[in-house]
Amino acid sequence: MNATRLVLIASLFLCSVNAFAQSSDKEVAVIEVGAAASRSLTDSVSSFGPSVAVEVTPIENWLELEGGVTTLFTRHSTEWDADLLFKKPWTLSKKAEFMLGAGPEWIHTSASGVTTNSVGGSVVLDFMFWPSAKHRFGWYLEPSYDYNFGRGHEQSIGITGGLLIAIP
Repeated sequence: MNATRLVLIASLFLCSVNAFAQSSDKEVAVIEVGAAASRSLTDSVSSFGPSVAVEVTPIENWLELEGGVTTLFTRHSTEWDADLLFKKPWTLSKKAEFMLGAGPEWIHTSASGVTTNSVGGSVVLDFMFWPSAKHRFGWYLEPSYDYNFGRGHEQSIGITGGLLIAIP
């Protein structure tokens, strides 16, 4: 739970710092609220759960930072993932964006009464769609590949999708 607090505090800090760097017509941050599905390539187990993230733009058209937390549930385990992704954005049109990103993640797993913590890495493709050119509300799809550096070196693929809410 301490990692969740750390990610949220870091996200709020980044949002407040970024507020002074952006012009008034751009969003300060984008909140992503959605659902995630993951499939382990190591042991063929699927998991599902909620996901929330905050994204800020410290360098326009060059760098976006996303801090997020995802909880994944299987029949006999729960996994909390907290990540910080560094993304390169590309604007496809006034209503569509694409980003390629990578970054570290912290993984907290509870399975059969045993709790483990480990560090991993994640690579994502982020597709954002905005119904209007004002970018107030939209939706996203984010396919990902994760590698856990902990015991077993688990690898997984996943997809996260949901609602985008811009904070002006």
